[in-house]
Amino acid sequence: MKIASAILLLINEDYMLPCLNKQLLGIECTGCGIQRAAVLLFHGEFLEAFNMYPAIYPLILLSGFLLLDNFIKIKYSNKISIILIVTSVATILINYILKFF
Repeated sequence: MKIASAILLLINEDYMLPCLNKQLLGIECTGCGIQRAAVLLFHGEFLEAFNMYPAIYPLILLSGFLLLDNFIKIKYSNKISIILIVTSVATILINYILKFF
């Protein structure tokens, strides 16, 4: 019951954390949009989540792989982790640069 109420609070837009970088400096940070993208994923709006924050899917893959690697030893896990990390960081940076244009 507590987990369900915590998830409901997380997917409620009234309780989202504001971006301090955007409030103080007037420019978005590299993480702007990830909360709303997560909410959109919970609502099943997968394309809208990608449009909001394209790095959501590489980050989910990376998190899932790292979690799975803790329980099951995967061959070449270091190489796979590096590829997923580079993909996630590249997606975040490309998205951040494209926001300015």
